[in-house]
Amino acid sequence: MDRPDAQIVYEDAIDYWTSIPPTVDGVLGGYGEETVVPVMDILGSQHFIRKLKSRMVVTPPHQKIGVDIGAGIGRVTKNFLSKQCDSVDLVEPVKPFCDQMGEELKDAMEQGKIGTIYNVGMQDWTPEKGKYWMIWCQWCVGHLPDTELIKFFKRCIDGLQPNGTIFVKENNTPSDQDDFDDTDSSVTRSDAKFKELFAQSGLKLIAIDRQKGLPRELYPVRMYALKPIETDS
Repeated sequence: MDRPDAQIVYEDAIDYWTSIPPTVDGVLGGYGEETVVPVMDILGSQHFIRKLKSRMVVTPPHQKIGVDIGAGIGRVTKNFLSKQCDSVDLVEPVKPFCDQMGEELKDAMEQGKIGTIYNVGMQDWTPEKGKYWMIWCQWCVGHLPDTELIKFFKRCIDGLQPNGTIFVKENNTPSDQDDFDDTDSSVTRSDAKFKELFAQSGLKLIAIDRQKGLPRELYPVRMYALKPIETDS
């Protein structure tokens, strides 16, 4: 039987997400604003970042430039990243979601907080060298097979500023077995698998935390903060 990640088909994922309403409830799989998920998610991310401030000092003349990977309709950028960064780029392959960003991020755009919106998949995105203070990947890397995810992380390393940080916030399987979901053609990885892939990508895990306050029926969600091994500070 194929490994779970070997069953991923990009086109199937795009077809699925294109069929989903471009709303908070849609992008969160039914856990929208009538649930605790959106608020607890943002609070968890804010708490995690706060603990890492001393390891995220910006080196002049760089600015706090972030990028939201798998950005959906811009929910995370709107409520979190735009408040942490001077400017945020967004990477999202689903065209209706990108279109909706104009509405969701209107205020942030008017404040000059939004940079470039890339309507492209992670597997086809290459960051500008040395640009980013923060690369934020949330609920999206399950759409890349292991080998492509390692390649993606290596490209992200090239895209980091000095002292830049890569963040991954994802569901984990409760066991050491990865789980393929044929609904949206994605894989949920174990905590152990993520740590293996980070090491293979040349990344050092500098902090990890489990998201609190989510409904019990959901997979555990962990936040990982990563820096390139050779430049860890």
